[in-house]
Amino acid sequence: MEFRQGALEDLVSIDPDLWRGRSVMLTGHTGFKGGWLTLWLHHLGAKVHGYALGPPTEPCLFEVARVGSVLASDTRADLADLVQLKSTLGKAQPEVLFHLAAQPLVRESYRDPLGTLATNVIGTANVLEAARAVDSIRAIVLITTDKVYDNREWAYPYREIDPLGGHDPYSASKAAAEIVAASYRRSFFAGEARHPARVATARAGNVIGGGDWAMDRLVPDCLRAFAADEPVRLRFPRAVRPWQHVLEPLAGYLQLAERLLAREGAKFARAWNFGPDASGDATVGEVAEGAARLWGEGARVERAPAAKNPHEAGLLRLDSTSARNELGWRPRWSLEQAIEQTVAWHRAWNRDADMTAVSLGQIDAYNAARQP
Repeated sequence: MEFRQGALEDLVSIDPDLWRGRSVMLTGHTGFKGGWLTLWLHHLGAKVHGYALGPPTEPCLFEVARVGSVLASDTRADLADLVQLKSTLGKAQPEVLFHLAAQPLVRESYRDPLGTLATNVIGTANVLEAARAVDSIRAIVLITTDKVYDNREWAYPYREIDPLGGHDPYSASKAAAEIVAASYRRSFFAGEARHPARVATARAGNVIGGGDWAMDRLVPDCLRAFAADEPVRLRFPRAVRPWQHVLEPLAGYLQLAERLLAREGAKFARAWNFGPDASGDATVGEVAEGAARLWGEGARVERAPAAKNPHEAGLLRLDSTSARNELGWRPRWSLEQAIEQTVAWHRAWNRDADMTAVSLGQIDAYNAARQP
């Protein structure tokens, strides 16, 4: 891999000393992003406690990369169980809480809108309500999505101050979660007489990476088809999305939590975008073709036959200026590198490699990369 030259002093890194020995609670640790974040936090020396339902797919990153082996505790329960949430947080006494547990799929939200709303809205409220009862917590990072915006399919990228919305139930549920978070932040987590935790939300673009086997998601669909020597069929090949490797927003979440823990952390308690540079904006078709080239022989991309598909946005871009200027966060891998790393991870899995070592190796490679 080649990166544009830049001064090492411009590279803002995660601080291992801050995380070493620190108690961290992570909801959704059995999922794709949650599994990667668990491995990274443990790699930094944190004591990671997990709260989630069982892994959502088979196979799954949690099992393949042996994520459970690095956990200080592993609670399997629903976000709807407020009593269990309070008990788990009370026992773990975390200083940092990352909330990633969610129903994360647009098409699934059409199949189960009420379940999606219950998990993503009431689940977020329950996490915040439980956190209010635990005095040890100092930083809360709630993960939503780039789809929280009232998407007008405009060419300009959305900023954190733009209006929230949501055409589909998933997007609406995440926009509602943002409103719940803002309400709790103002009502219960601000001011000297209230809970001392700082509450922030993080909105990331479409992520790709090794260990994602979710249905109805582009790159997993591609890799499943290629491995089976079948063509991948695209529903919306011209739709534009902000693509990035999963480690990009996770680095942002970690840097945001570090700022929330600092003495001046209150000024970082708000919403943040973590999206790629303009070079990371690409159509569904372009990403699929890139994955096919890297996979090699037998990989084919086709357009799906005309069908009555649920609505999906045609154009969506994020403006991450605030994260760049105030957190020092910047993407490190190009879209091509993100696809390379994803394909390499799955190739390693296909040959029965040690996927914990492969995953940690990719985290180390990401940390060592120069920011463009």
